[in-house]
Amino acid sequence: MKKNTLKNIAGLTLIEILIGVVISSIMMAAMYTTYSVVNNSYGQVTDRAKISRSGRDIVEMLMRDIRMAGFKYMLGTNNLGFSTRSYLEFKGGHTSLSESHDPIIIVKSELGYTRADLGTDPTPPPKHNAADLCCDKIHIVYDDFNQNDEEQPYKRYKITYFAAPADYYPDGEIDFEDPRYAVYKTLESWKQVIGSDGVPNETGSWIDDCTECYKAQKIRDHVVDMEFIAFNHEGRIINPNDARPDNADADRRAKIYDTRAVDVRLTFRSKNEFFRFAPSTSKPRLVKGLSDRTIEFLDKYLRDSVVVTIHTRNIGEGI
Repeated sequence: MKKNTLKNIAGLTLIEILIGVVISSIMMAAMYTTYSVVNNSYGQVTDRAKISRSGRDIVEMLMRDIRMAGFKYMLGTNNLGFSTRSYLEFKGGHTSLSESHDPIIIVKSELGYTRADLGTDPTPPPKHNAADLCCDKIHIVYDDFNQNDEEQPYKRYKITYFAAPADYYPDGEIDFEDPRYAVYKTLESWKQVIGSDGVPNETGSWIDDCTECYKAQKIRDHVVDMEFIAFNHEGRIINPNDARPDNADADRRAKIYDTRAVDVRLTFRSKNEFFRFAPSTSKPRLVKGLSDRTIEFLDKYLRDSVVVTIHTRNIGEGI
């Protein structure tokens, strides 16, 4: 009786167990592979979205500020005793482009902002690679009005967008092992004595007691390049950098005050490596510029550009 009971007990052989383990392993591997593919795809889509969002956010800021370039406040007839319109003059700086308060100044392929009052050396920070074309910077100047300030009701603001090594501010040191740049923004205020001609370093000066102003504020990381190209009323490319302080006034006005639009290209890099394989030296990945500015890369990061044309509606002769 006991022997017959033992013979009827069912079980798994070692071979059957091994087969089950193999099948389970195959299923787990397939599930992991599917998860990895989906996760990588999600990560790539997220990286692309972040790059696109970074570009759009800065473009919106640039669009708002460039459209304000050259704006002069018109108060009109009033009972407050203020001038009916802004008395501030748009004149070039006598010492450097950084001190100029022309409506728009574009400086090509130069990092940083060279005003000594940033608390750093007045020379631009070095690039990670001396042959690197990054990045253009742009100075934007416009007027505003504050009726609560009886001594200086008309205000002048200067905004500068520039790039620098991501860890350059505020300590001023550069980590060359981490070759990435960031976009910075500086807002300054111009104070001009009423009745003066508004020439910097003479009767007027940049002031530091502006409560709403800020210096070298980082607004976006992982920037690859910023490019600005100005156009005149005929759609021809002009170089506002030709409006140096030592140029004749007529030549300066012909360049600066004929700026009708600015083409903007912003290129950002993904935070993490995007591609599985790095390109070969014979076929590098390229980032095209608006002109002949092309940059080659041999790493695995994704780069994407945003290009937009912004019209300058407040700049023109006689304004």
